[in-house]
Amino acid sequence: MSAAPFSLWERSLAGRYLRAKRRDGGVALISIISFVGVMLAVAVLIIVMSVMNGFRAELLNRILGFNGHLYVQGSVLTGVSRENAAQRIRGVPGVVHVAPLVEAQAMALGPAQISGAIVRGINRSDLQALKLVAGNIKAGSLDGFGDGEDGGNLIIVGDRLARTLGVNVGDALSLISPAGPATAFGSTTRQKDYTVGGVFSVGMSQYDETYIYMPLAQAQLFFGRDDGADFIEIKLADPDQAKGLKGAVEAAAGRGAIVTDWTDRNQAFFGALEVERNTMRLILMLVVAIAALNIISGLVMLVKNKGRDIAILRTIGASRGAIMRIFFMAGASVGVLGAICGVIAGVVFCHYIGPIQAFVEWATGADVFNADIYFLSRLPAKIDWREVGTIAGFSVLVSFVVTLFPSWRASRLDPVEALRYE
Repeated sequence: MSAAPFSLWERSLAGRYLRAKRRDGGVALISIISFVGVMLAVAVLIIVMSVMNGFRAELLNRILGFNGHLYVQGSVLTGVSRENAAQRIRGVPGVVHVAPLVEAQAMALGPAQISGAIVRGINRSDLQALKLVAGNIKAGSLDGFGDGEDGGNLIIVGDRLARTLGVNVGDALSLISPAGPATAFGSTTRQKDYTVGGVFSVGMSQYDETYIYMPLAQAQLFFGRDDGADFIEIKLADPDQAKGLKGAVEAAAGRGAIVTDWTDRNQAFFGALEVERNTMRLILMLVVAIAALNIISGLVMLVKNKGRDIAILRTIGASRGAIMRIFFMAGASVGVLGAICGVIAGVVFCHYIGPIQAFVEWATGADVFNADIYFLSRLPAKIDWREVGTIAGFSVLVSFVVTLFPSWRASRLDPVEALRYE
């Protein structure tokens, strides 16, 4: 019997062995379990990795949308020197926005509670350019922000902080600075009442429950900065170019400038996320491998049950290679079909993850993605198709590998021994 490898008769025979019969019910059951195991393992791996990719992307977008990409500190932050440095930095290719900021800690005292806060002093034009905040004003507006003597008394508060303090638009909010004027008995605190002009929500609890925006001139007065700033915040067209542009920005800022980038400030955080992501990928790939190992059990039982068929095929001229390919296709098909269905299930789940989250929360009455713990207000998912391809390829490869030994054993079966007791 001579035929090309993986010919029609080999494929049809492998497909016939995959179809369940009453006396092969145990084999069929193990094959179904193997198929479901591979499918679920692949789907879970895709879902988990997509959620971790989405989590990282959402955090990165919000962190870089809320904060700058480069920061200038040092002796260039006062008066005319700061304005000249900012003007030169604006001329650096790749720089899209430059803003001097005052940033300090304060105690916020509302009708309901007192809470710590981080106050940022910023010009109105610079706050309007900060789209993540200016585009997410949930109550009130930026009208009147920065107007009046020394910038006026209007402030913009994060929505979680506003709820904690029990204030809304138009309410008075007292801020207490620990760095007050010096007296003969030491430094004293400084307290002043401000009016809430707007409430913002960027969807990241770390910022929504902590930050207050105040006009730059008022922040300089309240925190005793005179005409200075704490740093110059720089935004780039491409945040990934931050390290490459540090030298050019430092040269443009002038002598005495110290330039840092966003990776320096968040290195530990994103490093931990990357380690967690790689570890989770390794663990779940092992789960895929374990699920694929079930194929061996089904294939070994199939070879045992089909010993008579193997002997007959060998006596009528089937080569050992043909027998091996038949059982290889029978076993590998389970893994390949499981991988394909797992990819489809994982991608569909990620695509509809928002409605699925809403349904689970409605059905259980529990918050499955607590923003206080995970920083974000919703469960993100970002499908990386290269990663999906890698996962699918890995699962198919494992399915091929685990079928080799049982298929090889089937090809080595002695027809005489198989038919002796028939």
